Amino acid sequence: MLHEQIKNSIKEAMLAKNIVLLETLRSMVAGFTNELVTKNRKPNEMLDNEGALAVITRLSKQRKDSIEQFKKGNREDLVKEEEAQLVILETYLPKLMEKSEVEKKAKNKKEELGITDGTKKGMLMQALMKELKGKADGTMVKEVVDSLF
Repeated sequence: MLHEQIKNSIKEAMLAKNIVLLETLRSMVAGFTNELVTKNRKPNEMLDNEGALAVITRLSKQRKDSIEQFKKGNREDLVKEEEAQLVILETYLPKLMEKSEVEKKAKNKKEELGITDGTKKGMLMQALMKELKGKADGTMVKEVVDSLF
């Protein structure tokens, strides 16, 4: 299980004195614990792989947002730190679809649903996100859908 694997990696990161990896792993375990508590489960239980991936995805989105904010604030030191953690988080996430693949799916779904104008853009977006959940970045899917109208 992913949750257990990450928990066990903390000791290895400590022994290797890899501070960035250690901080990232600890933030993931803290995220798992928070997820368990919000679902009214005991903090010492283990999340299934799907739950763990949802937490890691959320953490990577937070890192991306932080990077964007730190760049606006000219805090390159913090940008580098967040980017290093993001790289580690992404090693645990499944490979996301390329933009060209998302465009192909979007065009097919648009034809399948018979959408011809921009007023039903939300319906297309909803159908695509349901199909591509965890396989494609939501921001990219939105850009692709917007480009079709």
